[in-house]
Order: sequence, then C-alpha cells, then structure tokens
Amino acid sequence: MLYKNVNIECISYELPPEAVTSEEIEQQLASVYARLKLPPGRLELMTGIRERRLWAPGTMPSDAAAMAGANALARSKIAKKDIGCLINCSVCRDFLEPATATVVHHKLGFPETAIAFDISNACLGILTGMTLVAGMIEAGHIRAGMLVAGENSRPLLETTIRTILGDNTITRQSIKPFFASLTIGSGAVAVILCRKDLSSHDHRLLGATSLSVTEYNDLCRGNADKGMGDNHDTLMNTDSEKLMHCGVAAAAETWNLFLEETGLKRNDFACFCTHQVGSAHRKLLYEKLQIDIGRDYPTLDRFGNTGSVSCPLTAALAIDNGIVANGSTMALMGIGSGINCAMLGIKW
Repeated sequence: MLYKNVNIECISYELPPEAVTSEEIEQQLASVYARLKLPPGRLELMTGIRERRLWAPGTMPSDAAAMAGANALARSKIAKKDIGCLINCSVCRDFLEPATATVVHHKLGFPETAIAFDISNACLGILTGMTLVAGMIEAGHIRAGMLVAGENSRPLLETTIRTILGDNTITRQSIKPFFASLTIGSGAVAVILCRKDLSSHDHRLLGATSLSVTEYNDLCRGNADKGMGDNHDTLMNTDSEKLMHCGVAAAAETWNLFLEETGLKRNDFACFCTHQVGSAHRKLLYEKLQIDIGRDYPTLDRFGNTGSVSCPLTAALAIDNGIVANGSTMALMGIGSGINCAMLGIKW
C-alpha cells in the first residue's frame, strides 16, 4: 500500500519507572539454576538484554497508554476535535470487554465523534494500526487518528518466575519455552497520523507491506485472555528457536515485497527500527535481509521485548536522539507471532 496524503505528526512514549535486570531475575531463580546446573549470566548472554522496565504495581494497560497519548497531544498541534479514530493496539488489555480503547478515549477526553476500538496483532499491533488509520485518512474517512499501546509485563514476568520455582520436575529442556517470557518489558507509545495539510511538519508515511504466514501460529501462544492487571496468572509458551528462524524467513519475503511495492532501494534507508526480540534474532535478521547492521538502532539491551511498543518506541528514541535527520528515510520493521510481518517506509 502506498500513501500520498498521510503524515506522522508525532510518535511519543512513556517509560516505566522500575528497572529489573536480568541478573536480578536469575537471583530469584537461583535454586532452579543450581539444580539444573545453569550458569549465572545465561539470560543476558542468550538475549542481549541487560534490563527491562516495569510499571508501578496497580498500573493498568490503559493507564500507560493514556500517559503516552497525553504526551503525544502535548507535542502535537493536532486538536482533539480533529482526531476521528483512537485505536488501542497493545497485546495487554485491561479486560476482555469492553475495548481498552474506550478507557483511554475517556481518560484523554476525546470527542464522542472519535470512534474507539482495539485491534490485536501480537507485537505488530501499532504497525498494523498505522496502516489501518493511514488507509482511513487516504480514503477521506477521518482527518487524523491516534494509535496507543500500553504493555504491562509485570503479570507475565511474575507468573513465569512463580511457575518455574513451583515445578520441581522442570528440566533444562522443559524450561526453554519460558525463557522468552523473561525477556518481556513494559512501555507505552502513542502515534498520531494526520492528513498532510493538517501537519506542522513534513514527516510522510510512504508505504507499507504486510505478510501473514499463519501455518506457524502455534509457535508462541499466551493463555486465556483475562486482562493484564496485577495478580493475573498470565503465561506464554514460546518455541523461540523455531519462531526466530521462521519469522526471519517471513521477514525476508516481506522485505522483497516491500521494496517492490514502494520502489525504495536497500540503500535509501538511513535507519532501520525493528521489533526488538534478542541479539541472535537481530544478527540473523540483518544477515538474511542483507542490510548493514550499522544502520540498525538497537534498544533491546535496556528495554527488552516490549511487544507492540517495541518498534515505535525504538523509532521515537532514534528520532529524539538525532539518529534520524529531517529528510532522511527510515524503515519500521516487525515480526509478530502468528506469524505476521509488517514493514513501513517513512520520509522523516
């Protein structure tokens, strides 16, 4: 899909206050590590994640999403009355029903004429939401829209640690599907897209390509949807090795389609911002796509895998830190369990 009339007015974020290191997690699992003869430092060595962040206890996904949304409105010249659509795109939601977007909509004080709903597409939620809102703007249905995501990893992290500690039969093999859950971090983002004549600058969304390789939908699955507040028994089972290889293969196919559809060339991009998963995944992805890893902007070491927040948070930090200059082209690339893959081109 190509876009002619869509600008990115703002990518904003909110970072949780509490940092939890991989070393601290391993200290909690010390008895299991000792029994299984696992060397300390394994988690950071395997993943490249030094720490991840957590919200204060009691923080709901809507609270985090609303904070990022308020930041975006403060940084933007788009008026609330011009927002025609609010979509909550996070993996984490307050509850099964109603849509968490309705809570965020109310917190931000959007007009009743702004429709509010959730979409769920694993770690691609924000990227999928951007393509949806961009299409609505191109079609003339709305003038501007906001995407939000508030990921709360505390329930998953704490439940995973309790489960590992409580299973005396766990082995070096059976512990493997839990390791991906120990990499998950929290965060929040908000993205405002608008018609280019409304925007205060010329940051254009050029195009997007998506691919669904759904034969691999069983490689990463969470348990029943109960919401993501504190004390929820949330678990995730992941075949990390197979998901990495199948996901990168899907990304390579998507990359070729993306270049063909947008007409962009490999060397056009000054910066690549990806969904941050792990150091092995990062290395394999850039090798497979034949892209210079020096143009990647990594955030994995200090935030971990923040789900749908990961890729847009990385982009926002790259922009704020001057990695992306005005007029340069950047790519947002994500692989989500399912397997789904999405790539967006931006002229900043």
